[in-house]
Amino acid sequence: MIELAEAQARLFALREPVESVDVPLSGALGRWASADVLAQRTQPARNLSAMDGYAVVSADGTGSRRVIGESAAGRLFAGKVRAGEAVRIFTGAVVPDGADCIVVQEEAERDGDVVTLSGGAPQPSQHIRHAGSDFAAGAVLIAKGEQITPARVGLAAMGGHAMLPVARRLRVALISTGDELVAPGSPTADDQIPSANAPMLAALLATLPVEVQDCGIVPDDLDALQSVFSSLADADIIVTIGGASVGDHDLVRPALEAAGANLDFWKIAMRPGRPVMAGRLGDAVVLGLPGNPVSAYVTALLLLKPLIAYLCGANDPLPARVEAKLGAPMPANGNRLDHVRGLLTGSTIVPVGRDDSSMLAALAQSNTLIIRDINAPAALPGDAVLCVDMR
Repeated sequence: MIELAEAQARLFALREPVESVDVPLSGALGRWASADVLAQRTQPARNLSAMDGYAVVSADGTGSRRVIGESAAGRLFAGKVRAGEAVRIFTGAVVPDGADCIVVQEEAERDGDVVTLSGGAPQPSQHIRHAGSDFAAGAVLIAKGEQITPARVGLAAMGGHAMLPVARRLRVALISTGDELVAPGSPTADDQIPSANAPMLAALLATLPVEVQDCGIVPDDLDALQSVFSSLADADIIVTIGGASVGDHDLVRPALEAAGANLDFWKIAMRPGRPVMAGRLGDAVVLGLPGNPVSAYVTALLLLKPLIAYLCGANDPLPARVEAKLGAPMPANGNRLDHVRGLLTGSTIVPVGRDDSSMLAALAQSNTLIIRDINAPAALPGDAVLCVDMR
C-alpha cells in the first residue's frame, strides 16, 4: 500500500494537462486559466471622479469659481479647467484637464454659474480615482493555473477580454460494475441494490469542466468489462466503480490488464477507500474506485476531482484543508489515514454516523471530512483538527 499523498502525485504523473481552447466569458466560470490573461487596456483609462461635486484647481484655495461646464459618466467635458473655474462633475465621470481635485457637492453652494466652496481648502487628488489605479495595460489579470471566479470573469471583461484560454472539457466515463446492481428506480430483489454511485459521482463532478458518460451497469463478466473498455478510446479518464478488490468476482483489474492497461498502483493506506487502482489505458487515465458508496465518494473527492483539476491546468489541484474545533471526542486512529464524515457548523465539527463505508444516510448528513492521521492519538472536544470540504 502507498500513502494518499504519493497516490495523488503518481496519479498526476500519468498524463500531462490537456490542450487549451478559448471560451466565451460565460463559459469560463470554474475553469482554470491555461495562460496568463493580460490587461488589454488601463483601468481607469483617465482620472475619474469618486463623488458628485465640482472639479477644481486645488491651488485656488477656498472662494468662488465660475462654472464652465459639466462632466458626466460617458459624457466628458472637452475643455480645460483654469484658475477661478469649476466643472460640475458626477461620480464616474472623467476629471477635466487642469483640475486636480473634486469638491463634494455638500461642501459647495451654487448660485447660477457661480459656485462658492463652503468646506475647507481643497487638497490635490481629493476624491479622484487615478488612471491605472485598478490595473494598467499589460498587467496580469489572471495568472496561468488560477481558477476563474465570478470576480475574475468581471476583471477579464474590464480588461478588454471577451474570451479566455482554458483547458478543453475532459471526457470522463463512469462504469458501474456488479451483478447485484439495478438501475435506480427499478424493482430490487433482496440480493440487489440500486446503482447509486454513478449518479452520485456525476453530481459531484457537475460543476467541473467535464463531459460525463455514464456507461451503465456492467456485470461481473471479464468479456463484458473488456468490451466496455475497448469502446472508450476517446475518454480522458475512465472511472470504474466496484470490483477493484481481490474477491473471486472482482474482475476489474484482470479485465483492464487484458485490455492492455498498465497499472501504476493498487491499494492506498487510507480509510475509507483502500482498494483503489490507477493506471493508463491508451491515452486515458484509469481510476478504479471501491464500490461501497462512502468509499466511492471519498476517493472521488480526494483523487478524481484533483485529477480533473490537474489535467485542466490548476496550480493547486488538491482539496483545500481547513482547521476546525472538535465538538465531540474521537478515538485514537490506526495505521491508515482516516477520513471521518463530519458536520461542520461555524468553526465546530462533530463526527456523523457509524464507521461504515456503505451507509449513505450519514454521508448525506455530512458536509466535511475530518482528517485523522496515521496513529493519531485520541482527541478531545476543543482540539483542533484538519478537515476537507465534501462538496
